[in-house]
Amino acid sequence: MTFEEIKTLDSQYVMPSYSRFPVAVDHGKGATIWDVNGREYIDFTSGIGVCSLGYADEGWVEAVTNQAKKLAHISNLFYAEPYAALAEKLCTRAGMCSVFFSNSGAEGNEGLIKLARKWSFDKYGKGRGTVITLRNSFHGRTITTLAATGQDKFHNYFFPFTEGFRYADANDIDSVEAVAGHDVCAVMMELIQGEGGVLPLDREFVQKVAALCAKRDWLLLIDEVQTGVGRTGSLFAYQQYGIQPDAVSFAKGIAGGLPFGGVMAGEKCKAVFTSGTHGTTFGGNPVAAAAAGYVLDRIDDAFLAQVREKGAYLREQIEALSVPCLGRTRGLGMMIGIEVKEGWTNKELANKLIDSGLLILTAGPSLRLLPPLVITYEEMDKGLAIMKTVLA
Repeated sequence: MTFEEIKTLDSQYVMPSYSRFPVAVDHGKGATIWDVNGREYIDFTSGIGVCSLGYADEGWVEAVTNQAKKLAHISNLFYAEPYAALAEKLCTRAGMCSVFFSNSGAEGNEGLIKLARKWSFDKYGKGRGTVITLRNSFHGRTITTLAATGQDKFHNYFFPFTEGFRYADANDIDSVEAVAGHDVCAVMMELIQGEGGVLPLDREFVQKVAALCAKRDWLLLIDEVQTGVGRTGSLFAYQQYGIQPDAVSFAKGIAGGLPFGGVMAGEKCKAVFTSGTHGTTFGGNPVAAAAAGYVLDRIDDAFLAQVREKGAYLREQIEALSVPCLGRTRGLGMMIGIEVKEGWTNKELANKLIDSGLLILTAGPSLRLLPPLVITYEEMDKGLAIMKTVLA
């Protein structure tokens, strides 16, 4: 199909819930993609952090193909090797005890909230189900995860929203204590507020929140949907903050392009979900689990070191561009935010870059980079050259 044919079908038959850029992607290799007209683009987005190993990785394709030939799906009423083997790998490397598999980040965060509330109910009974989240956070687009999200612009249209959330200011422990109460069961936060603008939390603040949770017997919940699976230069971002959460959500890059996510639990709440208290039809799907197992095998210490090195290189080179519309960078590993200076908008700049062959994202008022973790220096340099030419 041509671009216009695809666009026509989209407008006629697809709900208009996305504001799409004028590109119809056909195929990719590594961190380079081509549209239906054969035009080449450097990809600094990886499907919003999903395609962790880029496109058409041969080992990933083989893992998916072999499992699809053997068993594509089986009910969770039965056992299967792929999800069980993956659970061992995840828990061992993350220092956690058990895992529940789902299909997306929003489902993972719903799982975190349900886990915390059931843990508290089992121990304390009713009346202790409030979860504290941070302003400027983003936790998903279901009714409950929208309510958990600490941004007013998301609290519209879909009334009534789920109750039981209070919001505190990031990097302000006094603000967290000010909204505390006897009805609180957990604090839930992203260590880097991704959709809010790629804003890393201060290490000292995170450790104070962890200490407060231990003191009050609250669960410490970490949303690693965007920061997890090697994105920040460690398998999970919390491993760089000197904390051990009670439960962690994950999704996006875990299966390298297939829908997959979940919740990992530590010792305190490893057995909270009992038979019938939580479930999902496609959770732990054999094909997606096989893909995730391959991704985890690839993300070893040497791989993570390269992620840190590439992220540092990108940030240094972007700041060295000295273009008038961009300011400082921030982030960890290959999760990078770029300040957009007054007089320009991130959407305006993103459109110019995409039109010139560089796929890039926005977040809050900033530009956002989430390249495939396997991006080469040659691909990075091509993307940087486009930025320099277009934004000079």
